[in-house]
Amino acid sequence: MGLRNRQSPIQEAPQMVKNKKRDITETAVHKGEKEKQLSARKINAATPHETCKEALSAFGGLLALIKFFDLVGFEQIFEHCFTKPGRTPKLGHYRMVLGVIVLLFIGFTRIGHFSYIRCDALVSRFFQVASLPVVSTFWRYVNSLGINQSRSLLRVAGVLRERVWQQCGIRYEQIAIDIDTTVETVFGEQQGARVGHNPRNRGKKGYRPIIAFIEQTREYVHGKLRSGITVSGQEAAQFIREIGRYLPGCVKTVLVRADSEFFSWETIQALSDRWYDFIISAKSCHPPFDPAGWYRLNRVENIEYNECIYAPIGWGWDMRFVAMRIAKIPDKPAGATQQELFEEDRYTYRIFCTSRRAKPHTVIEEYDKRADVENLVGEAKREGLEAIPSKKFKNNAAWFQLVMLSYNIWRYLKILAYKSMGEQASAATGAEALHDIQDNTIRIARLKLLYIAAKTPYHDNRTVVKYSVQDTRTPGLMRLLDFLDEARRKTKAWLNGSWQCRFSLNTC
Repeated sequence: MGLRNRQSPIQEAPQMVKNKKRDITETAVHKGEKEKQLSARKINAATPHETCKEALSAFGGLLALIKFFDLVGFEQIFEHCFTKPGRTPKLGHYRMVLGVIVLLFIGFTRIGHFSYIRCDALVSRFFQVASLPVVSTFWRYVNSLGINQSRSLLRVAGVLRERVWQQCGIRYEQIAIDIDTTVETVFGEQQGARVGHNPRNRGKKGYRPIIAFIEQTREYVHGKLRSGITVSGQEAAQFIREIGRYLPGCVKTVLVRADSEFFSWETIQALSDRWYDFIISAKSCHPPFDPAGWYRLNRVENIEYNECIYAPIGWGWDMRFVAMRIAKIPDKPAGATQQELFEEDRYTYRIFCTSRRAKPHTVIEEYDKRADVENLVGEAKREGLEAIPSKKFKNNAAWFQLVMLSYNIWRYLKILAYKSMGEQASAATGAEALHDIQDNTIRIARLKLLYIAAKTPYHDNRTVVKYSVQDTRTPGLMRLLDFLDEARRKTKAWLNGSWQCRFSLNTC
């Protein structure tokens, strides 16, 4: 009987019942949940406001520039190559010039804009001062710069170019240099300003600088500020002879492309002496093209090409000229039968003087790649070339080189940002991706790499720069900073480079 009354353990166990009414969404943890989840915040008109004692900066990406200067040894380059003016400031020549470069790098184009950044946390701590000097201090230093400093800044840019190319593994044996002129209108009594070709402000005085860019890297290689008159043949030839001084040592072949302002016998002779290939637009001569030599390409009816060997009056030897003529679309009322008096009136001609031996249409297609130089000149003007700081021509010439040096530094930083992406450059998505940074203008690059809020707290006897995890640009910037730190720990690439540098710091 006792065995019959004993209940089995299965009957004693409670039944498992699922409570479907119970809400478990708050305690559930999904797989792959991020450690730092973004939480919603609310700000309305009733939100309180107050101040804090922590040091904040709107230019968090400036830390990448600081690491870049340390990577390439910019201070060493400056001390060896820069010709110091007679006036010695309290901060030293390096930090005064560096202050102007940082001002331009951030995006300000006037010396008076120092008042907006002189107390910034990152800027002032970069210079190891509580705040930068007042605006008049920088103005007096810029006023002491001259033509010698302008030329020495070109040497600084030349050494910097070689080191960046070595560091980034850039080795172009063949490059194309595009030369162009632009107009800087002045609205005062500036020295050297002249009335010349100024289509936007006709009759106004201005400067007419010459600027040369490398097509492959889109960086500034040589240039100078000039008065507002047209470039002469002797001046163009001298400019051509100086370009080779600032090219990296790996370059063996150079193609020079320029517009008709550089078409002269002196320019052709200088290019031939340097063994440079060239394609120069010609508008002041009329070579005798063979009427039977015109040919069409891909059955395009309204475009024809031709070539000839011709020596304009005063030239020392014959040169090759190629041409493209485009048939004009007749703009006549219906029923009109009157024809053009001359056959030439029916075409628009493009004539070029060249040392290339390719087909005429190939040479002209290669020249048309020069069109990008207009975009580069326009970007350089927005970066500060149009800001004329002084009435003295020597000060403006030095300012010209400072602007273009800052322009090149942005080019190099974008190259390093692209290389920091590594193999994931094409897979990165979102606002943090830097895979297209090389194609962005400097204005867009500032939004991606510079204008990032940062906090600079001081603890453990050192300063730390912190960025917000809620900013989608932070991962890309952190990747760049880590890439620069790793490069700084390695042996400098230019010490064991694959090609010998053209510049020696002992001879700058």
